[in-house]
Amino acid sequence: MKNAARFDKFDKRIKNAPARILSKILEIDGYKTEWIQGAKLSPQVLGRLKKSVLITSAGASTRIEGASLSDEDVGKLIKGISIQKFTDRDKQEVQGYYELLQNIFNAWKNIKFSENTIKHFHKELLKYTAKDAKHRGEYKKIENQVEAADNQGKVIGIIFKTSPAYLAPKQTQELIEWTSKALEEKRYHPLLIISNFLVEFLKIHPFQDGNGRLSRVLANLLLLQADYLYMPYVSHEKLIEDNKQGYYMALRKGQKNIGAKKNNITPWLDFFLTIFLKQSQMAAELLSKENIEKLLSDKQLAVWRYLQKVDQASPGEISKEAKVARPTVNQVLYKLMRLKKVERIGLGRSTRYRKLKP
Repeated sequence: MKNAARFDKFDKRIKNAPARILSKILEIDGYKTEWIQGAKLSPQVLGRLKKSVLITSAGASTRIEGASLSDEDVGKLIKGISIQKFTDRDKQEVQGYYELLQNIFNAWKNIKFSENTIKHFHKELLKYTAKDAKHRGEYKKIENQVEAADNQGKVIGIIFKTSPAYLAPKQTQELIEWTSKALEEKRYHPLLIISNFLVEFLKIHPFQDGNGRLSRVLANLLLLQADYLYMPYVSHEKLIEDNKQGYYMALRKGQKNIGAKKNNITPWLDFFLTIFLKQSQMAAELLSKENIEKLLSDKQLAVWRYLQKVDQASPGEISKEAKVARPTVNQVLYKLMRLKKVERIGLGRSTRYRKLKP
């Protein structure tokens, strides 16, 4: 009974979610099923997509917090190319985020969601930032309101207040315990549980720095563990960056009601699920034949682009002009025919291929 009373505040927020929220969840789960049952992308394609998403996500997540690195800059940084025009802190934060997210994408099945895991993630996230050495993996000891700053870095207002430092450990432990049990017992739909976790985590802001970035890392982990397996192939962080104003407004409205009598986080649920619905739609598009260029390797792409330029061509002509070995050309042509993008004309030595008209 005591535990039930402690957790009642979390349950109240989501047990009677509005119909429009449930409708979005139903739509998202349709895309989830489509991804699981859909065409299988090759390991090479998935690898390229994952690498691209890691760069995009690392850049976007740090830019949400005020960093200046572009995706191109992040790509250069990961390759070890020096970037002189940005502060060391920007580069340190990006590197930490990139490596942590990469580890989650590769090992999410074996990661236990727990307080120790979250503290470990915080250490990994900030492991390159020297100024954060004293508080890595430790709950905050001083207050840390979420503030808005102008282009010169001057604070111009408070976006939302966070939990007092002395309450942060206890509140975080309760939140993790509730989230773990709710997911294990399938008490509610996992998207409602994860949304509830994120808004409360950001309200507590349990660490001195890095809470926003850590919340997005944890979102990737929890959504993967809930079988939304396309997280590594469409950047969740980029969609939030593109809707940064809406993100902070939704957090502000949702958190304003936390602790109030109604305890209503619908504004946050609306925002989070809208972003995730868009991510799910983009994942489904990767399986579409209309997105063929995303499904092809560099050599396959060279064959496809050459066929788009000519009326028709023999395998020998394609090999010569696209600079792709003949055996590879044959494999690509077979794949393009299966995707209904190319048709074969004639047989034997006179066989030619042409692009199918839409």
